[in-house]
Amino acid sequence: QVQVVESGGGLVQPGASLRLSCAASGSIPSFKRMGWYRQAPGKERELVAHITGVGSTNYADSVKGRFAISRDYAKNTVSLQMSSLKPDDTAVYYCNGLTWGDVAYWGQGTQVTVSS
Repeated sequence: QVQVVESGGGLVQPGASLRLSCAASGSIPSFKRMGWYRQAPGKERELVAHITGVGSTNYADSVKGRFAISRDYAKNTVSLQMSSLKPDDTAVYYCNGLTWGDVAYWGQGTQVTVSS
């Protein structure tokens, strides 16, 4: 059984930085891609960023230049460094791992609130 656990959420002021971390444990499959999604109240879950096994990255337009995703392949962890946070970044952030067989594993989510 695979467990995906996020950490690092919290309440910050606009303009601040925050780092989210995610670790996969258990009978860990090989992930072809790991990433972060977010869901704000009343909105659909959306992609924030993902990173492939060869280090290729993809970001939502709304976070380009402010967020950076990184991955430790040996430890099966993925992190999201968020800078210049805005109130619109407020959401529950979910970590995702996608296997080569296109099976998706999700964490339980971590709340990020940006407010003055």
